[in-house]
Order: sequence, then structure tokens, then C-alpha cells
Amino acid sequence: MGLTVLIVGGGGREHALAWKIAQSPQVDKLFCAPGNAGIAEVAECVSVAPEDIQSLKSFAVKNRIDLTVVGPEVPLSLGIADIFEKEGLNIFGPSQRASLLESSKIFAKEIMREHGIPTADFAQFINPAAAKAYVKNKNCPLVIKADGLAAGKGVFPAQTTAEALAAIDRIMLQHEFGDAGTAVVVEDFLTGEEASFICFTDGITIIPLPSSQDHKRVFDDDEGPNTGGMGAYSPAPVITPQLEAIIMRTIMYPLMQALNARGIPFKGALYAGLMIEDGCPRVLEFNVRFGDPETQPLIFRLKTDLVDILQAITRGRLADVAIAWDPRPSVCVVMAAGGYPGNYVKGLPIAGLAEASRIPEAFVFHAGTALKDGQVVSAGGRVLGVTARGNTIAEAITTVYQAVDKIHWDGVHFRRDIAYRAINR
Repeated sequence: MGLTVLIVGGGGREHALAWKIAQSPQVDKLFCAPGNAGIAEVAECVSVAPEDIQSLKSFAVKNRIDLTVVGPEVPLSLGIADIFEKEGLNIFGPSQRASLLESSKIFAKEIMREHGIPTADFAQFINPAAAKAYVKNKNCPLVIKADGLAAGKGVFPAQTTAEALAAIDRIMLQHEFGDAGTAVVVEDFLTGEEASFICFTDGITIIPLPSSQDHKRVFDDDEGPNTGGMGAYSPAPVITPQLEAIIMRTIMYPLMQALNARGIPFKGALYAGLMIEDGCPRVLEFNVRFGDPETQPLIFRLKTDLVDILQAITRGRLADVAIAWDPRPSVCVVMAAGGYPGNYVKGLPIAGLAEASRIPEAFVFHAGTALKDGQVVSAGGRVLGVTARGNTIAEAITTVYQAVDKIHWDGVHFRRDIAYRAINR
């Protein structure tokens, strides 16, 4: 009998995971909750929300799920891994305590400060007046962050004191992010080039994935508001082999040791968002799951059976797995709804998916899509993550935009400059 696998989530990251897991000869049956129109082509979609942990647990028990793979951060922060493990269910993803690395910026910053992990200097506040008094005595630019989970939108780089004060108002007084804004972190502003550094770990062994870089701003030339990510590529030339060794030595290993010393072993995908300046990496944030959209170009390069890796991590046997990667670069371009990351219209029919799928070395990962009367329609802000490989980064870029240009719906928006930093090097 083969394995029965459940993926939790319904975005582009989860489609990439589903696409890869479905290729495994070990898997007999694949479910995804809730999934999307693209995932429905390789898995049976189940209409259970990722936050509905008890319903997910009941489903996993009833359907004898052998492995659950958690995509988004919210179920992890709610303790899905602990609840499933208590039930004897095998799950890929860290415990609720380990997930505090992402669900509480204060927790992460305090660990970094305590263990000398390089990051921006910071102060934390639960009182808005105290936060404002601190900001008025500091030189800008600063970065104001909601402590809790805010879907990538609770971070405000402030060039002026007025912008910093306005960000505190939005987070703490207007409660734009709900309970995530009961505390704020005020950080010094870091300059340099951002990169994403993701590792597989079972709490003992840590294996870095190839480097990647995403594009947070909504418009070309990194203009406009921050989003969940408008595209990504791998590898990121800013991370050299020498820099990777520094990141492991000064950030990833000390973090694992710090967590283990607190009795919080970490099993899953550990993501460090880094700022790199003059060859020195500093941590902007930690995430406790695969990045989105970084997962799409990374999974596109993975040659090893993903199920072997995930199973090894859940069993504490990651050291036994040899992981192979396609040396060719890959690029993902996010096609978003007009108006994203603000208000946008849903339910718009998407044309050209079949034509795009015929482009060699390209694949269309679905994020915010749904099926309506047999037609794929938009159902979110980030709608598609078109991904392609090439012998060079320039070739991958050419191929991915060939596929992007086949697809259309009313108001579609995407950046034309994904991976420009790699080209500029």
C-alpha cells in the first residue's frame, strides 16, 4: 500500500508542494485542504480551512493520513503539529512553541539578542505612547513591525518620524492587524540586498536549500507597497558559497542550538529573511515554513523525491537523505489581481492557461484560483505563479515571460523585472 498524504493550504506554495508530492511513486492518494483549481488537477481538494485544526485532525484520522504537510503559518501558530502528533499522526511542520519564531517577532528578536545572532537593534512596546516617545528620540529611517502574524503586511519601513508615528497608530490604535498589533517592535533600518535562506531541519541536522530571492514591492523597480511577494528566483547570486557558510555558522546553527537549549526542537522548513551588506548577513525575520513564492522556483529545481525528505524530517533521520538539485536557475512571476495588495475583484475568468502550459520548461502554479462552471476564475490577490527553468537566469526569464504573456484576465497585474538583480550582476 502506498502513502496517503494531506497538504494543508491553498496557495501557490501548496500547489508547488502538491505538484512535486504527486510525482512520488510512494504516494497512492493526495488530499489538499482547501486547495485551488490547479491543485485539483493532482489532488482531491477538501473544503476545510487551514485554521480549522479540529476538522483537519478528524479528516486525517478518518482517512488514515500517513503524512500531513503544512504550508501556511497560521495553523502552525495554532499548534496543529502538537495536536496531530498527540493523535499519533505524522506531520511536517514545527510545534506551536517553535512557531513563535514567526508568530512573535519579539520572541525571535529576544533569542537573537541573547545568542548574538546578527540582526537590527530594536526595542519592543505594548504601550503606544511609549513607542511614540521612543521613535521621537530616534533618528529615522526606522522599521515598525506588528509583533504577531499579519500575512506579510504588518511591516512599515518609515523614512520619517511622521511615517513611524503613523505606523504605530495603524498597528496599535486603529488595530489594522487585530491582535497581531497588541505589541510592536521598532527596529533600526537595515540597508543592503535582501535574500531568502531556507533550510530543511529535523532539529539535529540542518540542510540548506539553494538560495532564492523574492520581490516584495508591487511595482517594477521595487516601487509601491509591500505584498506577500510578486515573484522569486533561485539561485540568488548575492549568496555565494562563502556567504552560505557564514550564514550557517552565525545564524542557523546558533538558532538551532538556542531552540534546543530551551527544549524547543524545530522540525520542518526554517526560513531566514536576510539583509546582506558588504558580505555580512543580518536577520530581518524568521519564518517557520516554506516561503511563497520562493517555494515555486525551489521545488521546480528539486530532483530528489520530496516525500523522502519530508518523512526523514518527521522521523529525525534527515542525515540519511542525499538531496539533489537541478543546477539550472528558475524564475517565478506572480500574476496578481488588479488593485492587490489593496481591494480587488474576484471571480474573473482566466484565459490562456492551456497555451501557457505548452511552453517548454514552464509551469503555471495556481495560488488564488477557483473553478466556476468548469472555468478557472480568480479567487485571491496573488492568482498565479508562472515558473520556468533555463540554462541561464536570462533564459529562464525569457521563458517565464513567454508563458506569462499567454495568460490574461481583466485587470491582471504583474512585474516585468523579476530577477533583475541577478541580471545586473
